[in-house]
Parts: sequence; C-alpha cells; structure tokens
Amino acid sequence: MSTRDAPLPVAPVVDGPSPRVLVVCAPYNQAIVQGLADGAARILTQAGATHERLDVAGALELPQAIRLALRGRVKYDAFVALGCVIRGDTDHYDHVCREAMNGLMQVALQYGVPVGNGLLTLHTEAQAIERSGADGFNKGAEAAVAALGLVQAGRRLGGL
Repeated sequence: MSTRDAPLPVAPVVDGPSPRVLVVCAPYNQAIVQGLADGAARILTQAGATHERLDVAGALELPQAIRLALRGRVKYDAFVALGCVIRGDTDHYDHVCREAMNGLMQVALQYGVPVGNGLLTLHTEAQAIERSGADGFNKGAEAAVAALGLVQAGRRLGGL
C-alpha cells in the first residue's frame, strides 16, 4: 500500500489510563521532521495521550535514546521514532537506514516496548514532503497510531 491510497490516520481508542509517550526526533531535514512531529502530536492529543518530545543528533541515535529512556526514572508506555534520511551520493545512506531501522526493531523486541516507526528512508525530498504534510497522509501520524495500537494490544493481552 502506498501513501496515496493508505487510509487516513485516526487516533485509536486506548483502554485504561492515558498512555505516556516519548516522541524521539532526529532533526536532520528539519521541516520534514517537524511535519512528522506535528502529525504524531495531533494523533496523540486526539487519543488523550500525554507526550513529550526529545531531539537527538540523528537517525542512528533514535534507538539509543529509546534505550536510555527505558533505563530512566520516567515510565513511558510507548515510543514514537521520527526522522528523515534522504539518499545522497554515497553509500552512507544505506548504512544509516539499515542500522537505525534494525536498532528500532531490536529495542522494541528485546525490551517488549511499543515503538511506532516514523523514520522515513527516501530517495527524494519530494517523497519526504509528500509523507510529512498536514493533509492527513503523514507518516508521523501513522507511527503514533501504530504505537497507540500496540499499547492497546499490550493492555488487552496483559503485557503492559
């Protein structure tokens, strides 16, 4: 399914106490990431979740920041990782995308925490703009929906 034909993100109902969510942002391509963060915040607010934002240096730091938060004093019910990596002229893109995505999946699986993945890995800035706009087709909003859906699933299954 492509962005163009995906259903518009809608805040899911999450039973129980209001989820607490940490939105971790890699600020490269700042306007794009701000659009993703705005989309995520819209969904989280609609769902009644409390949320805060933490900016990190780049995409590779997204999973590391989530791991650090898991060791911290504040208990989060879920995480949303947001960033944008656009292909350049070197193979650095491939390494960053692979390791950042792998790191996000590893922290989610190893620690059993909901992680909504809104890290865009794209070929062009136009693709990034299409996926971060306020028109509803926003991958930040989709990542927030995914994270909240996992909170609901975890609560239903007794895992959260």
